[in-house]
Parts: sequence; C-alpha cells; structure tokens
Amino acid sequence: MDMQVSFLDRLFDAGLLIETGVEGLYGRSGEFEGVIAAFERLIDRTGGEDGAEAIRFPPGMNRAFFEKSGYMKSFPQLAGTVHSFCGCELDHISLLKCMEEGGDWTEGQKATEIVLTPAACYPLYPTVAKRGALPAGGGLYDLQSWCFRHEPSNDPARQQLFRMREYVCMGTEAKVTEFRQLWMDRGVKMMQDVGLSVEIDIANDPFFGRAGKLLANNQRDQSLKFELLIPVTSDVKKTACMSFNYHQDAFGAKWGLALEDGSVAHTACVGFGLERIALALFAAHGLDTKDWPDNVRTVLWG
Repeated sequence: MDMQVSFLDRLFDAGLLIETGVEGLYGRSGEFEGVIAAFERLIDRTGGEDGAEAIRFPPGMNRAFFEKSGYMKSFPQLAGTVHSFCGCELDHISLLKCMEEGGDWTEGQKATEIVLTPAACYPLYPTVAKRGALPAGGGLYDLQSWCFRHEPSNDPARQQLFRMREYVCMGTEAKVTEFRQLWMDRGVKMMQDVGLSVEIDIANDPFFGRAGKLLANNQRDQSLKFELLIPVTSDVKKTACMSFNYHQDAFGAKWGLALEDGSVAHTACVGFGLERIALALFAAHGLDTKDWPDNVRTVLWG
C-alpha cells in the first residue's frame, strides 16, 4: 500500500492526476491525456485493418438492459446507479431543510432509468441483437467508453471512473477463440514495443459471494479469462492492463444473438484499461514524457 500511495502522491505532485477528495476519482492533465491518445492511435494501427465497426456508447446505459445482463447478480459490489430528485416543490423544501440540518438528503433521491456502464461492451449486445441475425462471418466491433466500478482505493491503477477500449468479436466458437488468441499475441507485442515488461496469466472476474467463488473457479478451470499483467505500483503484485475474455455462448443466448444459420453466436472481447496502461508507462519511464526513451516516443508519437 505504501508504494501505491507514494506513486499516487508523485502523480499528484507532477500534476498528472488531480485530486478530487474521493479515492479513485481523479482529474487528468493534458500530458496524461496525451499518452492515452497516443496509445489509442497505436491500438488503431494494430487493429485498424480488421474492419471493426466503431461504436461509442455514453458512460450510462439502459437500466433494463443492465438488469437483464445479470451484472447485479454477479457483481453487486461494483455496480453504480444514477439517482435523481423527482419530487414536488414541498419535497424540495424538505430537501433544503435536510441539507441545512446536515441530514442525509440522498434518501429522497430515486433511481432513474440509467445505470453507470460497468464495461464498454455491455450496451453492445442488445444493440446488435436488435439488428437481427449477424452477417456471414459474424461481427467485429470497436468500442470505447467511460466505465464505473465502486472500489475506492489509494491504488492509482484502481480507479472508480476510467476508460476502457474494447474489441468484441461475435461468431462461431472457432472464430472468436482465434480472435482472442490473435489479440493476446498482439497485446504482448504492443506492450513490448512501448518498453513495458509483461506477462499473461489466467484470471477470473470478482464474482460476489459464496456462489461467486464457484463461478470464478469454473471460469479459471475453463481458461475463459486471461489478463496481461504489468508492474505499476509493485513488481510482485502486477496490474492487469488488458483482459482477454471468451464468453462461450452466454451473451449470445441471453440476448438472442444468432448467426446466419440460426445457431447461437459465441462472443469474445479484448479490453484495454487505458488509464492503467498510461500509469504503467509513467511508472516504467518516468513522469515527464519528454524524458522517455526515443524508441518508446517513436512508437507512440512517431
């Protein structure tokens, strides 16, 4: 934890991250944003010839879709909902009085039809399902979104609001598993090209509760999730900066994603944690991008 706090303080002192008073909620400097923009261009150069359909969803999604996705069943500890004042003038007077007295004014808020997006791909599945059967060869999609996960921490790599870039593949089992392996190979090369030490390891999602342990064990046993790990605040406990996930036909069956022949589509995704990758670069090469190695600067900025 000391190394995490130390690195966070250095980022604050350098002005790369801006403190807000809430753990895991930070402003970003132009230099920090410039690193993310440069790395996204590297992503574009790596996957741009694949012909993915680019879609950008907002950081909030339809609550009904969120509920159907099953996210609350598996990860209630991470979910974030959007609440708002929906009262009348008398309710507003009560609200103001509550605030003046230092009470909990949030008790009068009601849930809206929007929840905070937990992963960039979650709004994609119902969107594609509405279009009908997938085209011959399946579908490939390029996504980027702000995401929310409620896990306050002093670890700068574990932010509550962050950006995720994803490629999602829909098709046959053979197609999507080939896609996942392709991006595992690409991911390693990309990180090596920008001077980062990486390793890939089998992983599991943070499923909640006793039943969640069984789901996590099943996910690991079937090698459904891998993560690309990079030192950020520790050389021993490395940070997952990319993930490679094979969902089998789970999302296909849930959302009615059908292939041209009527069979249920399998899906897989690769996710880039953009803030985490930027932090890994600053941790490895220093807090001033002008001092980064020439070969790294060339890869990122040409």
